[in-house]
Amino acid sequence: MKLKTWLASVLLLTVAMLTATLGAFVGVNIGTDVSDLPSASNIVDILQANQITHVRLYDANAHLLQALSNTSIEVIVGVTNEEVLRIGESPSAAATWINKNVVAYVPSTNITGIAVGSEVLSTIPNVAPVLVPAMNSLHKALVAANLNFRVKVSTPQSMDIIPKPFPPSTATFNSSWNSTIYQLLQFLKNTNSSYMLNAYPYYGYTKGDGIFPIEYALFRPLPSVKQIVDPNTLFHYNSMFDAMVDATYYSIEALNFNNIPIVVTETGWPSFGGANEPDATEENAELYINNMIQRVMNDSGPPSQPNIAINTYIYELFNEDKRNGPVSEKNWGIFYTNGSTVYPLSFGASDQITGNSSGVFCVAKDGADTDKLQSGLSWACGQGGANCAAIQPGQPCYLPNNVKSHASYAYNDYYQRKHSSGGTCDFDGTATITTKDPSSSSCIFAGSSNSSTGGLSLPPTALGPSGPFGASMNLQVSSLKYLISAVGVFLALAVL
Repeated sequence: MKLKTWLASVLLLTVAMLTATLGAFVGVNIGTDVSDLPSASNIVDILQANQITHVRLYDANAHLLQALSNTSIEVIVGVTNEEVLRIGESPSAAATWINKNVVAYVPSTNITGIAVGSEVLSTIPNVAPVLVPAMNSLHKALVAANLNFRVKVSTPQSMDIIPKPFPPSTATFNSSWNSTIYQLLQFLKNTNSSYMLNAYPYYGYTKGDGIFPIEYALFRPLPSVKQIVDPNTLFHYNSMFDAMVDATYYSIEALNFNNIPIVVTETGWPSFGGANEPDATEENAELYINNMIQRVMNDSGPPSQPNIAINTYIYELFNEDKRNGPVSEKNWGIFYTNGSTVYPLSFGASDQITGNSSGVFCVAKDGADTDKLQSGLSWACGQGGANCAAIQPGQPCYLPNNVKSHASYAYNDYYQRKHSSGGTCDFDGTATITTKDPSSSSCIFAGSSNSSTGGLSLPPTALGPSGPFGASMNLQVSSLKYLISAVGVFLALAVL
């Protein structure tokens, strides 16, 4: 019996060590209040072209969930605020929701989380009494479907429920919410789930009346005379982002909970704003996002929890021009809907840059209808303005002489010329975005690193936000082999 207990401890330690070595990831939120929203398949093309492997949806959009199937991209699906009350009052409604929006898609679609509502306590406080009951009902439905170990349930909350986040060591949740938050933390603890935090240094800075320097909000180094230090712990905070995460850890600890990891479900910086929003600029957005990615990918936590990496989701994929509110509210996107970036991005811990046309190609889809390809080819070379001289007889890209190859060249030439001004890679559903350079030794596609048009290209094996738990797929497979081996050893010895 002692042997079995010891072996179980060893196995748990092995799992913990493997999980710890897999590292952090950076994902992205996908909002859909966009007037020219691309098709679900094109959205997935953009994600894959930029090695984005973790996404959060604000609902359970059937088109996106289907398009994400067989991609291995990890998906958090959302229960909308409008759905929380009904689910919280009816376990059968929760079971129906799980069957329709989770069971129907897994395992093809890699759903790993459910975000119940969005900032419920600060936006729809009247629903707070049923928030945790809704989470419990959803979890029980997952248990019934044998998915509770695969899919975790949590609820994103804003920093607004922590009235005084600085200094972090004295931060506490708004006491009027203590009962609900205690229930929430107990649920997260019982189900091994993470606390979901929406952390926005942009608002912390702009609403701070000059208390903190903008460098602190943008992850930029501070001179020694401006160092931000918690007077109680003497921890130095190099960014407001870290201080916000730590304030949340201390608030959780104040209610006598620990070992509940925090995942940042939203953070970002608007690239454009109104006359009264001078800090919403493309330069600041580029600095914030790229510095945040580099900070998250170093796999460390905030000063009070240095060994717990801060997995983070960028707000957001596209500018949502249909959203209400100030100008900045419509300009948080990191990509335009044609797949080009709003500003250069460096995904992952490397110096890989994703520019507006860097290493991204538009080619014909495999299996596309030949007649549609011919129509797309004719349009691109005619009205579209692509230079199709290279695919004429005797020219470098004429062979192989088939409509798919010629369409790929024409589509790409059009896309490289026009995407910065709104041109898309669609062509009636016959085109797709790829980072694999379709060039050959004799036929060079525009946008290739070998092309006269120049431009940086992403290496085929470029690192980006990684797979489950933030690791590359190779690391995950390798680790999984070791885990399986450990389980096998444990089971073999347990029967002795």
